[in-house]
Amino acid sequence: MIGRKNMGRASPLLLVLLALGFFFAMYNLLTLVIQYKDSSSGAGSGIPDPVIRMPTNLRKLGKSNLKFHVALTATDAPYSQWQCRIMYYWYKKMKNMPGSDMGKFTRVLHSGRGDHLMDEIPTFVVDPLPEGLDRGYIVLNRPWAFVQWLEKATIEEEYILMAEPDHIFANPLPNLAHGDNPAGYPFFYIKPTEREKIVRKFYPEEKGPVTDIDPIGNSPVIIKKSLLEEISPTWVNVSLRMKDDPETDKAFGWVLEMYAYAVASALHGVRHILHEDFMLQPPWDLEVGKRFIIHYTYGCDYNMKGELTYGKIGEWRFDKRSYLSGPPPKNLSLPPPGVPESVVRLVTMVNEATANIPGWDSLNSG
Repeated sequence: MIGRKNMGRASPLLLVLLALGFFFAMYNLLTLVIQYKDSSSGAGSGIPDPVIRMPTNLRKLGKSNLKFHVALTATDAPYSQWQCRIMYYWYKKMKNMPGSDMGKFTRVLHSGRGDHLMDEIPTFVVDPLPEGLDRGYIVLNRPWAFVQWLEKATIEEEYILMAEPDHIFANPLPNLAHGDNPAGYPFFYIKPTEREKIVRKFYPEEKGPVTDIDPIGNSPVIIKKSLLEEISPTWVNVSLRMKDDPETDKAFGWVLEMYAYAVASALHGVRHILHEDFMLQPPWDLEVGKRFIIHYTYGCDYNMKGELTYGKIGEWRFDKRSYLSGPPPKNLSLPPPGVPESVVRLVTMVNEATANIPGWDSLNSG
């Protein structure tokens, strides 16, 4: 009789297990539905998950929810200064918005002396490389600047975002890193596997397959400060060795320092979470959507029909290189109808910044 009673009534443990199973099943279903809705109502990318490579065990975790320090390297040239002012303006606007994990901000100025933006933008002055060592490739100063800053500055945040002057924060940026896995952006032109012959000069076979080298540059990257302290000296050394090798210098050109960071990270066994929504690059990326940073490295040239004329100066254009000796004027003309939203958004954000930054027209008076 006792046996029959037990068979007709479920044990409390079984009920708890069934309840948990039902809960997780519903949770997974709801998660899939939400992801589907988000991808359907997004910026037209058609990609439901912007993380294109991430360790499986990390996908179960939430975001790090830790503040990161925003750091960019810069010179005291007018071309660098006006970009830094716009970048800092949008940092201040986005810093305290919901979803942002931005901490403090530093312009790491590798000119060896201060400039007249010291009171406007939080700045830490470091030395450039010894004269002639960069061989006219000024970007080689970037890893050396980070080595000095990390060694000498007081940085409260556990994480660091390595950014650049020509970045504009389009949306509040959360901490996309997970523990010892930094977050990076996959550049379509960084292809270690296609450059294996050259890469092997700096990443020997005993270190592992070339696929262990991420297709990234150093920026944008969100990384633990302790990891960057380890990687930075290697990044300096690899950069200088690559520049000293004629074959590598010719093959990598202006992206040499980016390859150097990717190789240096791999030498330390560091793999990055590749996040496609980290950044967009007009005019090739057509919409901002939920992406976080606008990188305006490319010129935007269009005719008055709104057609891209890349490689040929357009009837309408915005190209940062048009302002090498001084800042762009206020109230730039907006693109003609038909130009992608990303380009319109870029020029609109530049105009807002120049209209509100005090003394914009007197940038070079200091």
